[in-house]
Amino acid sequence: MTAAAGVRAAVMPAPGAPIEIRTLPAPALEPGAALLETIASEVCGTDVHLWNGRLEGVPYPIIPGHVAVGRIAEMVPPLADEEGRPFRVGDVVTYLDVHGTCGACWYCLVAKESTRCPHRRVYGITYGVADGLLGGWSERIWIRPGVRLLRLPEGLAPRTFIAGGCGAVTAWHAVRRAGVRLGDAVVVLGAGPVGQSAIAFAALSGGGPVIAAGAPDDRLAMARRMGADETLSIETLDAGARREAILALTGGRGADIVIEATGDPGAVPEGAALCRDGGVLVVAGQYTDTGDTRINPHALINRKHLEVRGCWGSDFSHFHGAIRAMARYQQRVPWGDLVRRWYAIDEAGEALAAVAARAILKAGIAPRP
Repeated sequence: MTAAAGVRAAVMPAPGAPIEIRTLPAPALEPGAALLETIASEVCGTDVHLWNGRLEGVPYPIIPGHVAVGRIAEMVPPLADEEGRPFRVGDVVTYLDVHGTCGACWYCLVAKESTRCPHRRVYGITYGVADGLLGGWSERIWIRPGVRLLRLPEGLAPRTFIAGGCGAVTAWHAVRRAGVRLGDAVVVLGAGPVGQSAIAFAALSGGGPVIAAGAPDDRLAMARRMGADETLSIETLDAGARREAILALTGGRGADIVIEATGDPGAVPEGAALCRDGGVLVVAGQYTDTGDTRINPHALINRKHLEVRGCWGSDFSHFHGAIRAMARYQQRVPWGDLVRRWYAIDEAGEALAAVAARAILKAGIAPRP
């Protein structure tokens, strides 16, 4: 297959609609642009949200897959990494999926909160098919001028990085937001892809004990492999029993840090209740609006002197840190096992349905399995 002959991609036409396989034109490259031969992408919770129509302003039809790895097939210099080293055809890279962060607005310049830049756009989410090959569920990915590439370190397999993928990058951000220190008792609520990597990064940061609460049992078994010292099943223990178990593991005080990675609004007040006085709650799982929750601000925030920190989106530093940590600790942490099955592009609809139904922990998309 040559790019000139057209590029096959899995397309989401509209919320709830079956995934379609379309052949799309390859772009003409400008200076600073590249065309990647896709090695691997992922099906993450964001793709399920897109399919359920729970994100605003999405220009359907789209090519999903906001995080991917590819080999540079074509490029037009100048194109260099964060250390000024030029990229070359054949390099294996990923990219910061956020494109168009302006670097000139109040959020970029004053607040230093680039994830809140109003100009940001995101591969696989805010670009439609009409914009070009801007999603990972495709045989080729267009790297537009200005999109930041990151080399995969030698020894880090593309599929291992993608198995962590978006969840690992988000978890890196969450653990950094939490400020986990040596000996901190950390509770991670949720045993999905974000929760699994949050467990790993909390343990690697010196947290202990690291306690995972989630379901089903196979995900809790995976949590132990990722670094959890203790696991609590939300299917067999109610919120009160979970709190008693965590108090027993933390000297009766509660956790120093709780990271919410569930997507369930009800997990937020539970997380606050699980924190010790003066503790930190990081809310990382509420990427879409899944509704309101009730919380007693006196009992759970003010009197406890609780710090609540939101965690939304990722910037270059989160990709950079997560990739290097995964490369260094991949023999200790089994990120590669998070993907339970790799699917061809023609099977993308099946992969999406499996993740949406929680039939598997995570699915990968590989144009050439």
